Amino acid sequence: MCNKNVYNFTVGELMKILQQYPDDMPVVVSGYENGYENFYHPFLKKVKHMPENYYRDGEFQIDDNGTDVLILEREVRND
Repeated sequence: MCNKNVYNFTVGELMKILQQYPDDMPVVVSGYENGYENFYHPFLKKVKHMPENYYRDGEFQIDDNGTDVLILEREVRND
């Protein structure tokens, strides 16, 4: 059993959230460097695919004319 004080979501909780979206909706994650983090509640944004970007800038960028995707954004810690 997981310690709910440490993790933001369980598989079951995430599955319930994901069932609200179309099966073919793309999913992207935020990230940078190494290690792993909790993530915020998934949300929708429009993004544009920009594979030529420097790896630290991400392969996708927010764009109002882009494709709808579900984003799993990593939790930002300030420590």
